[in-house]
Amino acid sequence: MATSPIQLAVHSRLLSYGSTESTKLVPSSSGNRGKIVCSLRKLELEDMNFSGIGRNNDQEAPRRAHRRKALSASRISLVPSAKRVPTYLFRTDIGGQVKVLVERTNGKYKVLVEVLPLELSYAHSELVMVWGLFRSDASCFMPLDLNRRGADGKSSTVETPFVQGPSGKVTVELDFEASLAPFYISFYMKSQLVSDMENSEIRSHRNTNFVVPVGLSSGHPAPLGISFQPDGSVNFALFSRSARSVVLCLYDDISVEKPSLEIDLDPYINRSGDIWHAALDCSLPFKTYGYRCKATTSGKGELVLLDPYAKVIRRVIPRQGGSEIRPKYLGELCLEPGYDWSGDVPPSLPMEKLIIYRLNVTQFTKDKSSKLPDDLAGTFSGISEKWHHFKDLGVNAMLLEPIFPFDEQKGPYFPWHFFSPGNMYGPSGDPLSAIKSMKDMVKKLHANGIEVFLEVVFTHTAEDAPLMNVDNFSYCIKGGQYLNIQNALNCNYPIVQQMILDCLRHWVIEFHIDGFVFVNASSLLRGFNGEILSRPPLVEAIAFDPILSKVKMIADNWNPLTNDSKENLFPHWRRWAEINMRFCDDIRDFLRGEGLLSNLATRLCGSGDIFAGGRGPAFSFNYIARNSGLTLVDLVSFSSNEVASELSWNCGQEGATTNNIVLERRLKQVRNFLFILFISLGVPVLNMGDECGQSSGGSPAYDARKSLGWNTLKTGFGTQIAQFISFLSNLRMRRSDLLQKRTFLKEENIQWHGSDQSPPKWDGPSSKFLAMTLKADAEVSQTLVSDIVGDLFVAFNGAGDSEIVILPPPPTDMVWHRLVDTALPFPGFFDEKGTPVEDELVAYEMKSHSCLLFEAQRLAEIDSSKRKKQIRLSSKRQ
Repeated sequence: MATSPIQLAVHSRLLSYGSTESTKLVPSSSGNRGKIVCSLRKLELEDMNFSGIGRNNDQEAPRRAHRRKALSASRISLVPSAKRVPTYLFRTDIGGQVKVLVERTNGKYKVLVEVLPLELSYAHSELVMVWGLFRSDASCFMPLDLNRRGADGKSSTVETPFVQGPSGKVTVELDFEASLAPFYISFYMKSQLVSDMENSEIRSHRNTNFVVPVGLSSGHPAPLGISFQPDGSVNFALFSRSARSVVLCLYDDISVEKPSLEIDLDPYINRSGDIWHAALDCSLPFKTYGYRCKATTSGKGELVLLDPYAKVIRRVIPRQGGSEIRPKYLGELCLEPGYDWSGDVPPSLPMEKLIIYRLNVTQFTKDKSSKLPDDLAGTFSGISEKWHHFKDLGVNAMLLEPIFPFDEQKGPYFPWHFFSPGNMYGPSGDPLSAIKSMKDMVKKLHANGIEVFLEVVFTHTAEDAPLMNVDNFSYCIKGGQYLNIQNALNCNYPIVQQMILDCLRHWVIEFHIDGFVFVNASSLLRGFNGEILSRPPLVEAIAFDPILSKVKMIADNWNPLTNDSKENLFPHWRRWAEINMRFCDDIRDFLRGEGLLSNLATRLCGSGDIFAGGRGPAFSFNYIARNSGLTLVDLVSFSSNEVASELSWNCGQEGATTNNIVLERRLKQVRNFLFILFISLGVPVLNMGDECGQSSGGSPAYDARKSLGWNTLKTGFGTQIAQFISFLSNLRMRRSDLLQKRTFLKEENIQWHGSDQSPPKWDGPSSKFLAMTLKADAEVSQTLVSDIVGDLFVAFNGAGDSEIVILPPPPTDMVWHRLVDTALPFPGFFDEKGTPVEDELVAYEMKSHSCLLFEAQRLAEIDSSKRKKQIRLSSKRQ
């Protein structure tokens, strides 16, 4: 008996394979009673485990006279068995139950559908199962080449009568070749005794078809991303609250635009809460994957999106004339490669001991002057090859600009992804080589006592980042007015907070990263609506996380969106350090002749106005120039109105010049900046190119920065500045008792001096001279070697005139040694051992725009040959 055409209205979205087109439904003829066997082309698939967990989404069943029950629960239960055969238990809309078993044996999948006792008025022998398979969407069945054919020669739906076995069970048994999987089978039942078609149909209590996966399982909601299971399957899990459907897209060839396989996840089988999940066998020949997320308000449901938790990602090279919906990146279906970390011991340096060098991975060795092979230049491996440069400068920590995949038009501060390094940083541009070479770099730097920090951006993404379409409402602050962008991350929203914490832990555990600098940190304090939170959950969670609290966390208020910094009271819980913007501004002001002495003194002593109250100077990360704004040499070369916000001074002439007086003044100012940076309490942060006078032509724009020119290190300027930095680094370590303190100096350990030995005029706008005596602690001195026991006398002259400096009496049995005078020519302007002063109390002529450093050393340590080089002073006594 032929049946009328049936349009199945199945709630779930299902499966498509390759480029198979959707097929219209056709009438199906009545089938043979008993077992149905389907044979299609072969695609090997191993055993899989299934579970069935759905969500609450009851729908009111149609009011029918003979349907007296409506069940309120809507969970699809997984019934465990001794053989772990996946079993799905459904409730019907008339109060009965349907149990479905899916088992793989002998290269086939057997699907057994059993009707449990029903409160029906018709006989079981007249109950028919109407079923179909899906490889497109819920409205289109795949054609089946069976003995029963429709008008087009193929059948799209099949009617199979239930039979009663010897045990009295009413069942239908279907067999499918394993090559057909994965797919969903969708069915409903109907009674032949009821003439009214609407009343004869029996569906689930949600008034939808019964839907069962074959060849795939529901998987698990945790962990997010992909995970490889002991049973040989790979689990996929994706958070998306706003998506009404999620399609898992699998590729066996990344050169093609369309996925090889699409699995439209069923919201009742493959969703737990707001997490979509599924599991497939690892032996399937797929290489990469992504998702399509279709939200009720999104018009970009055709975009294939990168998994936000993908650990290994592959860049998809766009094909000329290709589709605009082609993804930029796809996740690799592979484990993150293992790595031999044996012998790696993180330096674990105390914060106050750090000397940091900030660099861009590509620009550090990309220039031909690095003399590295093309496959190493501009990569992590290039940094490994140049590790000796850091040791030569005396730095012990390296800060990498963001290494995440990013928007190529806007730069690395607009990230595309968070869980993997950019493929461009690997020797071959391959994701696995990038991961390995980064781990090699970290291990080598650790072996040489150098820590590795990462700059990270979690406050916004690139405009076309996948998160924008995975779940815009959860991950992003729509039209964040305080950032004036549409791609602001909702950092303190629970799921975003979890992602950031998972990301940071991943970098610490898998890459042994020693610390993080959080760019645009002020936005981490924002709530859901852009309001400032007094206790932002993310910042607090990081401070007390059992893994993250053991590494260094630094807040940086620089905003890459506006290229400026904004001050705020950052909640620190005594664990967060900060990039000290005030240090930069006050030192620049003083050296251009406009700052107050009180501001200079505050910065020299560790910025107590910011870091008192439980932290200390070690939490102050000081800098003069950074990777945005003017470079160090440009700070003393440009001061036009266009760069007024940089607080720079051109030393008398704008831009490039051949004027020797201007050039000498600029050289002194560069020395002064570096000297103050290293002599101040806190952590000095150098920027790539500071050591060789790298210029951006007076442009403060980030993209104006150039690759490091290694040949400039061999010039007269590069040689002396690099040696001076090395000297200052050694000085800080040698006099750690005064220059690398975790706590603030005691009042009795510091004495201030103004002009003519008068007290400093702290708030006098015309006062440009300040000196201080740092007195060594007697108790500390006894624990140090004999040549590290004396006081330090430091003077700063920001005026355009010379200053007569009266040296205070040195401690008993000691004499002053001049270590630094930035006004002297190279190589005499600094001396590791120092040049002794002849008189006990003398006047020293200090040139304009210069700095001085004297150290008290014991008389017995003065070599007779050094006495011949004693400084001839102006013999003016007090």
